[in-house]
Amino acid sequence: MDLYPFFDWLDTSLLADISKAYGGVFAVVQMFHLLGMSVLGGMVLVGDLRLLNVVMRDTPSEIVIENTHKWFGIGLATMIISGIFMSSAVSLKLYYNEMFWAKMSALAVGIAFFYLVRRPLLSVPHEGIRPGVLRLMALTSIAIWFTVAASGRWIGFS
Repeated sequence: MDLYPFFDWLDTSLLADISKAYGGVFAVVQMFHLLGMSVLGGMVLVGDLRLLNVVMRDTPSEIVIENTHKWFGIGLATMIISGIFMSSAVSLKLYYNEMFWAKMSALAVGIAFFYLVRRPLLSVPHEGIRPGVLRLMALTSIAIWFTVAASGRWIGFS
């Protein structure tokens, strides 16, 4: 499926006009994007490091995971909404940027992993899950989200 018509439309949309004309608005939206990334990344790290028994050993992992899942969704929504706005300013450039597509692919994998694997698996008492499975899931999660962050950062260099 060719997404060029969507990116072409986004380039001429009201969002693009605002983001191109008002640098201050773009900067505020970018701040929210970074805040969303920080919240999401922080929740991933805290949850996964707890599953690896690196941090917060005195707090049951179920409590840590339950609380990080709440904030993960807020961070993700903030990132997506602000990301669409920021992308509108350079949508055609992004369409041809391989690292943008790498980030979007990794993001899709990360979201699917979180909602289809991690969340359902961790909805049961954790003592019933083999420790090796918990470790593998935590390491996989960290690797996926590191890939999202690294490829996103690399967009500006490519």
